[in-house]
Amino acid sequence: MNKIILMMSVSLDGYFEGPDQDISWHRVDEELHSYFNEQCRAMAGFFDGRVTHELMAEYWPTADQNPDASEPEIEFAQIWRDARKYVFSQTLSEAGRNTTVISDVVPEQIAELKAQIGGDIALGGANLAASFIRLGLVDEYRICVHPVVLGKGRPLFEDPKVQLNLKLEETRRFSNGVVLLRYTNDR
Repeated sequence: MNKIILMMSVSLDGYFEGPDQDISWHRVDEELHSYFNEQCRAMAGFFDGRVTHELMAEYWPTADQNPDASEPEIEFAQIWRDARKYVFSQTLSEAGRNTTVISDVVPEQIAELKAQIGGDIALGGANLAASFIRLGLVDEYRICVHPVVLGKGRPLFEDPKVQLNLKLEETRRFSNGVVLLRYTNDR
């Protein structure tokens, strides 16, 4: 069964971004980046919100041409360029190569897409993730907890009405102190 997988990095106190959308605290070294590449390579597609897509589209199409790019960055540039991407936006009409624009998160349409895509789908983007979580559309959570306390920012689980019962499937510790927590919905 194809799954929608939320992959997100958070601080130890649960924020996925600090004030002013700061993510400079992420501890992505070559080991962690290689893990992300492995996970993303296995995905049949990416669901992203407009902001996330635009940030990715600004950097990754040519990241491998940067002489300072690491091997994992060069590898991810190719993964991102070749991936099927679905951007959820009410303002975009087109978004580039291998990219389909979808205007709204409609559960029935998401179920159809999920069946058609032919594999697991990575979910990214703060607002989009919040919508998918609220609508119960996330099948798996891969949360990378960074050993950083921000004290303020935007929490990953910000809707007080949403309650999730999750089952821990896997943990993994990276040498930089980041810990992966992989959960599935315990429906």
